[in-house]
Amino acid sequence: MRLWTLNPQYLDSKGLVAAWREALLAQEVLKGATRGYRNHPQLIRFQSLPDPSGAIASFLRGIAVEATRRGYHFDTSKIFRRRFSGKIPETRGQLLYEWGHLRKKLRSRAPLIAKQWRGVKVPEPHPLFDIVPGRVRPWEKV
Repeated sequence: MRLWTLNPQYLDSKGLVAAWREALLAQEVLKGATRGYRNHPQLIRFQSLPDPSGAIASFLRGIAVEATRRGYHFDTSKIFRRRFSGKIPETRGQLLYEWGHLRKKLRSRAPLIAKQWRGVKVPEPHPLFDIVPGRVRPWEKV
């Protein structure tokens, strides 16, 4: 499971679909509807919030906006109706680590998209996140 700190605009089509599916799984985990993945490290930043369900719904909406922009038709009725009005603080180190990780994936499976983004040194975050100074998170599998 990968719940990207990165703005979904950087994902190739496979990455965007995977992000959608993994975030839907995360939504089920956070509402207690599944036994698997409950202790997955990618969920820590959501589980620590007062409203994890609202936050994951906002995360999914960000992915859905990008999907719609590309002409995809993701079933947004699957997103919780809850709203999360805040932003989740995430570190610059985490953002940059994920950017390096995604760039490696793009170079192998979507070289044209990798070229499109090659000049980006510091990517934009997903709209849910507010980037703060700091290193890669301890929960990240480096």
